[in-house]
Amino acid sequence: MKNETQNYNVYGAYFAPLRSSDGVKMLVDGLDSADLAVIPEHWLSYTSPPASAHTALALLYIFFTAAALIGNGLVIFIFATSKSLRTSSNLLILNLAIFDFIMMAKAPIFIYNSAMRGFATGALGCQIFSVMGAYSGIGASMTNACIAYDRHSTITRPLDGRLSRGKALLMIACVWIYATPWALMPLFNVWGRFVPEGYLTSCTFDYLSNSFDTKLFVVCIFTCSCLFPMCFIIYFYSGIVKQVFAHEAALREQAKKMNVESLRSNQNASAESAEIRIAKAALTVCFLFVASWTPYGVMSLIGAFGDQQLLTPGVTMIPAVA
Repeated sequence: MKNETQNYNVYGAYFAPLRSSDGVKMLVDGLDSADLAVIPEHWLSYTSPPASAHTALALLYIFFTAAALIGNGLVIFIFATSKSLRTSSNLLILNLAIFDFIMMAKAPIFIYNSAMRGFATGALGCQIFSVMGAYSGIGASMTNACIAYDRHSTITRPLDGRLSRGKALLMIACVWIYATPWALMPLFNVWGRFVPEGYLTSCTFDYLSNSFDTKLFVVCIFTCSCLFPMCFIIYFYSGIVKQVFAHEAALREQAKKMNVESLRSNQNASAESAEIRIAKAALTVCFLFVASWTPYGVMSLIGAFGDQQLLTPGVTMIPAVA
């Protein structure tokens, strides 16, 4: 596999500079042969976007980065300074905050590339950006699945479903171990590789090269980083909703037997029923996870198996920013 990944762009590195001979500025103008060698051939024929597009993306990323770093930084700080919050369940929340912090800590690479209007940080910056993205993206998705499991166990098995500290730490360790192969295999060209995409200001795993290894890698990473956690999250949260609805039905049945309208206190009588509130919360979590992962998943599958002409630089920047 290693030899194959080193020859994805055999002739692109030599002929790409010739494509700007008509005076139109291309995406790859000004890049040396070492940088051109890591860029998928798909991007060589596209013109450079207007400077305003780079500026808008940089400003957007600055805003998101500041908000995310402050928010997740506060979570980490509060957890570190407040002993009462250091519960087993909150360890998972802390781990999620760490992954989100890492996700946005790579933003300066994107912002600098956007400010310089291209692949300014080169192959090294691309590798750093991609490794941090792989760890944080896959780690966050699996941590969300662990949080869903914890909530499901707590609600469906209130007597013995509480998460112990040892089990929480084991789950966190497993999440990091699970994410490691998907971050390191492309880094060392063992399987797959990390490449720039879109405006060449962000990087991800290669989903454009027309090889069996690339297609298989896309299927496997999509399954392991998106489908598996998505199925777990939907299963556990649907189980929570089912349990709560069953509990509410039992309360209504008991109230009917006692000839009362409700077993709830008058204070809660006019409030929204518990099952509706929990169902809304569960649906919101599931929707946000699907909405955040589906665009990138669909884009990578189109790149590997569909019409690559649909993947223009501008189109691929949408899920990269989202």
